[in-house]
Amino acid sequence: MSMYQIEFDEIIDRIVATDPRYDREAYYFVREALDYTQEKVCKRSGGRPRHVTGKELLEGIREYALKQFGPLAMFVLNEWGIHRTEDFGEIVFNMVDAGLLLKTKDDKKEDFANGYDFEEVFKKPFLPESKQVKGLPVPKDQSQR
Repeated sequence: MSMYQIEFDEIIDRIVATDPRYDREAYYFVREALDYTQEKVCKRSGGRPRHVTGKELLEGIREYALKQFGPLAMFVLNEWGIHRTEDFGEIVFNMVDAGLLLKTKDDKKEDFANGYDFEEVFKKPFLPESKQVKGLPVPKDQSQR
């Protein structure tokens, strides 16, 4: 285990001790989802790394959660205390405040407000067609199944 990993683990433990709303696994998931999102953004920008916006991170979290947990994504996130996109903002800014993530002067918690409805993006794509409302788009990841 690297020194960075030990330090990261200790900082997450301190965050969870002061703000127990979210399971420590939620922080690891958001960090992994950020890495996933940065990789996608970097590929789209010709291999040049750049800052990820809150909106981009929310989309990356959605894709990563579906990829990792499939139909259980909403259940897993709820188990960790995450019920809405604002919770991702709280987690991100807890990590920023602890020095684990950087932010720009334009980044704010409000960037994570009303990103998407969990039922729509994590549950609905897995419902039988007869239970889905016609005319609503299916998330990109699910339309290729």
